[in-house]
Amino acid sequence: MDYLKTVVPSQLIAERGSNLVVINPGSANVRIGLAQQDCPISVPHCIARRTSQVPKKNVQDQLLNSQITTVQHMERERAYDIIASLLKIRFLDEEVMNGQYPQKMGRVDALPQQSNSKKDTVIPWTDVFEKGTSSSSVEVNLVTGSSQRLGESSTQNEDNVDDGPSSTEPKYREYIIGEEALRIPPNEPYCLRRPIRRGHFNISMYYPAQQVIEDMHCIWDWVLTEKLHIPPSERHMYSAVIVVPESFDNREMKEVISVVLRDLHFNTAVVHQEGLAAVFGNGLSTACVVNIGAQVTSVICIEDGVALPTTQIILRYGGEDISRCLLWTQRHHQTWPAIRTDPLTRPIDLLMLNQLRVSHCQIREGEVEAFAVVHSYEHGAPPGFHKTRLTALNVPPMGLFYPMLLVPDVYPPPPRTWFSDNEDMLEETWDFSRRSDMSDGYFSGGGGYFPMWDNYPIFHSKPKKQDCIGLADAITKSILSTGRIDLQRKLFCSMQLIGGVAMTEGLISAVEERVLHAIPSHEAIDTVEVLQSRTNPAFVPWKGGAILGILDYVRDAWIHREDWIRNGVHIPSARKYKDSYFLQAQSMSYINN
Repeated sequence: MDYLKTVVPSQLIAERGSNLVVINPGSANVRIGLAQQDCPISVPHCIARRTSQVPKKNVQDQLLNSQITTVQHMERERAYDIIASLLKIRFLDEEVMNGQYPQKMGRVDALPQQSNSKKDTVIPWTDVFEKGTSSSSVEVNLVTGSSQRLGESSTQNEDNVDDGPSSTEPKYREYIIGEEALRIPPNEPYCLRRPIRRGHFNISMYYPAQQVIEDMHCIWDWVLTEKLHIPPSERHMYSAVIVVPESFDNREMKEVISVVLRDLHFNTAVVHQEGLAAVFGNGLSTACVVNIGAQVTSVICIEDGVALPTTQIILRYGGEDISRCLLWTQRHHQTWPAIRTDPLTRPIDLLMLNQLRVSHCQIREGEVEAFAVVHSYEHGAPPGFHKTRLTALNVPPMGLFYPMLLVPDVYPPPPRTWFSDNEDMLEETWDFSRRSDMSDGYFSGGGGYFPMWDNYPIFHSKPKKQDCIGLADAITKSILSTGRIDLQRKLFCSMQLIGGVAMTEGLISAVEERVLHAIPSHEAIDTVEVLQSRTNPAFVPWKGGAILGILDYVRDAWIHREDWIRNGVHIPSARKYKDSYFLQAQSMSYINN
């Protein structure tokens, strides 16, 4: 402690951050980087593997429920009209008359130079052939997304593509990771997989747990090797800080630890919670952390560096839902071109919609409209350019406060029995003793750590709170659940918005206004404030994980690879999570008595 008081921060970061890797997995993106870096490498958390399946699936995912029920449709339209009334714009089906509200026209030019340039906004197709093969014997048109050998038809049998020892023979890449995987032409023999959906492992009858874990390992290994230039042979010299989402269950966390220690070959690892890391990332100790990600929004309160379990709320909507709502809004107003746009099964369409949301959507009163270039991506054809006028651009982000506008339940939750094998990660009480009804087969000896999950008995645990309520109501409910007026007042004035959606223009003032109105009149609270983030809101949890990893370098929360793989982890004391500012990762392992 004396050393920490006297050392220069830059010296501490240089000493401890050079061999410390911080991993922050999310539903849409994974952020990985060295702790000494200012920001991580952010990669779309997906992988496309070559497939010979017939008929081919473009996306291997949970069962899609793209059909909106009549009740959902009515609730969505009702939510739109409520928002329209608040924003003083015309209702969903209202014709432009002399005006119930005066139109306030506003331009949204977040990217003014790019919005008028076709070449800057068009998304190129990915070259699916290995380097050195496509250029010599295959014509690859990155504009049209088509590929064919010189002098041959592009409809040749894929079974003949990889055969033959010739170095000039075109060869498909076995897998493609990150944004490139989202830009693969639909006619190519690839199937896209996303290991995490809605804050949980994307496990379903179509996507087994083993495949999910293998894909996650492959993505992370690729980032470490290709982007950070840390080969497997050198990773024993590195330690890993894993910053996990609040939505993760213990079983998912155990699997992630095994991927890092067993598969990626890190020497040691420690687990921290996203909300907890976020307060350190912004130099705070007490705050209500609101993490608005691509598919999940979480709310949790932190007091003096300790997460309060009873305040945690998980909301199943995020930035991608806002993007899909943007498409629905334009189609309803007939401002969207007559093109095929399907963000659920065509990843490149979702990329385009996300770009439009980031550059054009904001929250403010009045009619918010803008001209934009919309692209169409069809098989065998170059991208189409359609200049159109987008309208009601302030409505989709308001879906955060009225979630029925977003209709988020496109993906069903994964089977809960897979996750409920022990207590919630934030529960204050854990039973570390070996259960009498377990056979020896559930405890490893010297031959390996993992038991067979399918045979592991089910523990009934307290489910996480997953409410379909608006963001303002969730924040208010979370803070008021602390039960102490002094802490409540402090938290209402220390709200912290993180995640990519937190950068939406006008969101901070909208949160402050609506949270203030959501507080019951009998509560003695009259002031709310959202604190400005000191860094990119999307990277705050990663940055906090780096800080925690550097400061917590020698604490006993670190798990050693040999202990995890050979014998499991023994807990040296009965200390619980609430007794320290860091998550006791040991509690998430089985005990080998």
